[in-house]
Amino acid sequence: MKNGKFLVAPAIVWLIIFFAIPMLMVVAVSFATRTPYGQVVFNFTLGNYVRFLEPLYLKIFVSTIITAVVTTVFTFLMGYPVAYAIAKLPKKWQQPGLIVVMVPFWINFLIRSYAWVIILRSQGVVNTLLLKLGLIAQPLSLLYNDYAVMLGMIYALLPFMVLPIYVSIEQLDKKLLEAASDLGASPLVAFRKITLPLTMPGIAAGSILVFISSLGMFVVPDVMGGAKSALIGNLIQNQFLSARDWPFGSALSIVLAILALVLIMLYYKVLQQQKGGHKHEEKLA
Repeated sequence: MKNGKFLVAPAIVWLIIFFAIPMLMVVAVSFATRTPYGQVVFNFTLGNYVRFLEPLYLKIFVSTIITAVVTTVFTFLMGYPVAYAIAKLPKKWQQPGLIVVMVPFWINFLIRSYAWVIILRSQGVVNTLLLKLGLIAQPLSLLYNDYAVMLGMIYALLPFMVLPIYVSIEQLDKKLLEAASDLGASPLVAFRKITLPLTMPGIAAGSILVFISSLGMFVVPDVMGGAKSALIGNLIQNQFLSARDWPFGSALSIVLAILALVLIMLYYKVLQQQKGGHKHEEKLA
């Protein structure tokens, strides 16, 4: 037991130094004020959080939530079939399938975002191809709008949805599907009644990962949305780098952190309830 504590100690120290202490600093700054020149003054105030309730910032926050929800829904609709297909492959092909999903992570995220700019811009790959085929008379506006931002975020976050769902499908008891087939259930009914409900933990985990990542995303909106797309991540970035309003930027960061924490707690609560339900069913059986 003592040896186990010693093994965990480096990780705990690492988390304290590089996570807990910086987070406490952000919390402290969020209650501070700033001078006209951007210097942080530690005079306790709730003004930064009250400022967040102004219509302009609430509108940006709502827009961010909507973008995150749409991104999560589309990554689920695209990610579930991919995860299901990989899980149904022979064992020797599942690993290569997962590697294909992970390949984008091997390339710098900023480079991948600019690659989409090359593809979607007015003289890009898509418009050039459509013009040569005679399908359009002039280039389409595929870039620097909300749709381009959502496309970039779906592309970037799709693996976060695929991997948890794949794990849930892979751990699914195949005997349940065999029993359903023996009882006359069609593949579609078996999927709806057995596979989908039992893979809900993976769906929930993937959804939370994608949703939380979408909330704080600022690279994709900057690169693919331009000045036309304002999300909460861009607002926080501007407060720290351009406006030099660190207290307000810190307050916005804490609001996002609290929202993420609430979502994670809800996920674990639902997961524990589901586990408790399974144990109760096992006892009755």
